[in-house]
Amino acid sequence: MRLRRGGGAAIRHHRAAAAGALLVAGVAIAPIVALVAIALSGDAAVWTHLLATVLPPSLKATALLMLGVGLATAVVGIATAWLVAMYRFPGRGMLEWMLLLPLAVPTYVVAYCYVELLDHVGPVQSGIRSLFGFSSIRDYWFPDIRSLGGAVFVMSAVLYPYVYLTVRATFLMQSVCVLDVGRTLGAGPARCFREVALPLARPAAVVGVTLALMECLNDIGAVQYLGVRTLTLSVYATWVNRGDLAGAAQLACAMLLAVLLLIWLERRGRGLQRFHNTARRQQPLPDHPLRGWRAIAAVAVCAVPVLAGFVFPASYLLSAAIRRGASDFGPAYFSLVTNSLTLSLAAALAAVVAALVLVYAARLTGSRLVRAAGRIAAIGYAVPGTVLAIGIVIPLAALDNAVDGLARQWFGLSTGLLLTGSIAALVYAYVVRFLAVSHGTVEAGLERITPSIDMAARSLGRSPGRVLREIHLPLVRPAATTAALLVFVDSMKELPATILLRPFNFETLATHVYTYASMQMVEQGALAALTIVAAGLLPVALLARSARQSRPGAGTAARATLPSI
Repeated sequence: MRLRRGGGAAIRHHRAAAAGALLVAGVAIAPIVALVAIALSGDAAVWTHLLATVLPPSLKATALLMLGVGLATAVVGIATAWLVAMYRFPGRGMLEWMLLLPLAVPTYVVAYCYVELLDHVGPVQSGIRSLFGFSSIRDYWFPDIRSLGGAVFVMSAVLYPYVYLTVRATFLMQSVCVLDVGRTLGAGPARCFREVALPLARPAAVVGVTLALMECLNDIGAVQYLGVRTLTLSVYATWVNRGDLAGAAQLACAMLLAVLLLIWLERRGRGLQRFHNTARRQQPLPDHPLRGWRAIAAVAVCAVPVLAGFVFPASYLLSAAIRRGASDFGPAYFSLVTNSLTLSLAAALAAVVAALVLVYAARLTGSRLVRAAGRIAAIGYAVPGTVLAIGIVIPLAALDNAVDGLARQWFGLSTGLLLTGSIAALVYAYVVRFLAVSHGTVEAGLERITPSIDMAARSLGRSPGRVLREIHLPLVRPAATTAALLVFVDSMKELPATILLRPFNFETLATHVYTYASMQMVEQGALAALTIVAAGLLPVALLARSARQSRPGAGTAARATLPSI
């Protein structure tokens, strides 16, 4: 919504706001620019070696993993969304929001839990041997959880809610008139779903699958623990294990190209699939009752993803924490909580402030350049944490070296590394990574405020700053609070960037769980993992409330809080 005509004149009139937005965008995009610069400065021979030995197997494993996760999340998300949107069966009201619960559990935590549950010494295989009298693992076959298939299962169990959310919202926005036309032409329920409802939901499904695949690309803890050498893991190993930053940057650029390809495919998929409902009256979808075996099947289809993605992992963590007793509730645990809370709160506050600068500058100026700056600044969500970490090291190191040089020249003192390897670097990474979440949520809240309020305030002599402080901030506070909460929880769960950028001897809940898992001591990290899951339930509760309100007859539909891509 534009308050002024003419982008150039508006920018000149609101130079401070436009400069602030461009500065935020520049700071957010700096790691990507630095990453490309590092990659181009690397030795061509190193890239040739990586291209011949590291990239092909990593690319193959990543492609197969993404293909499996994409198919599985699409099938599970679409099937469950269709059932809860169209049919009435026992427990539907509860399953409707419980299907969101896996979003509260990080993928690496689920991977650790399933290895403990399904490994040959775990309770499942031990029970099988005891029940059937097998003496060793050679006497029977059991799928290996530490495999590509296991990684597909684990990630799909956690990431399908992205598809479920977007597709369910699309199904609920459809009018019953659309499906009635199909029935009058002789199409049965299955054919109406396949030829009418599914094409209408296809763009939303593409968005959900793309978000799931981006999270899949970002993961490092689960794939490392399950023995799948993806591009993300290769970037980490090249930098940390081999000490080759330029080589890691070159691999990271390959990942970045894969992400950009995903975004292009998502945009193209939405652009080529445009469907419109031309009915004059929007009648809500009916709830067709299911009975007998059909009701049992519907309950099973919706309950299995909840069990696999949340109930089983959370139950294991809870039982492990109970077995450990009060021994883990000590100073070390509270230090982990304090570190995670400090980082996440700082990132949430900085991300909301940055989002307000971008969104309000775009509102004031109406400039395409300023709006584009906001879109560019939000691209960090599509960049995996390992890629961001490499890009962040260089600009921070350059700034540290510049400050150190000035301090030596003026005061004869060495400041050392002030930002690199510090808490500030972690907060910077979190803000760049999750700025899209806060930007989209704050933008949605500010768009609900009519421009006439701005005009009335300006006519009474209020400056843009006072309008923001006295009018917009109170009105946009619910959206800003939601944005802060989402960034806070995402920062609590973030692992790749935290591992690579944390200061020495600095542990968070996520790195604590990762450290013990890497030593095959998952139970010792159960309390920390359970704390992360508990924090993740907060945004799930918001999404569940939004899901209830979006059902026809339940009030005004709330906008989904998923980042745009």
